[in-house]
Amino acid sequence: MELTTLRDVPIGRLLAVAGHLTGQRWNRYLAESHGLTQAGMVTLMTLAEHGELPHRTVAEHCFVRPATLTGIVDTLARDGLVERQRDQADRRSVRIAITAAGQARVEALTAVIRSGAPLTSVDADPAKEAVIREFLLEVIGSGDHCTVEGGPAC
Repeated sequence: MELTTLRDVPIGRLLAVAGHLTGQRWNRYLAESHGLTQAGMVTLMTLAEHGELPHRTVAEHCFVRPATLTGIVDTLARDGLVERQRDQADRRSVRIAITAAGQARVEALTAVIRSGAPLTSVDADPAKEAVIREFLLEVIGSGDHCTVEGGPAC
């Protein structure tokens, strides 16, 4: 039996492994450097973009159920990043608002995201980065069409 190295793995599988590892690293960075989960970050960014919103609307924007959002907001409120407010027009409705501390956290994250810092020495080269970007956009855009003769390629 011959052992397989990463250099022998099909590119679709390498892409899946790279995405998984990058996601893990990003989540670890969010937790260690910003005290956030991915869900918490998305919630804060939603509120920063749209302003104070009803709980249900925040859940819709974040693609989670309202019950799931409750735990996320509990953590963000505990950390002083958001606050719950009763809707004055409908006291049964709760609105979520970002605090100044939450806005500062979003600004720090936005600066990191927009920094354009390369992930590797390969994408530090603008010509190579352009090829990688084109490849990734094509993979993302291909959806269910990523097949080759004989079966799935991804």
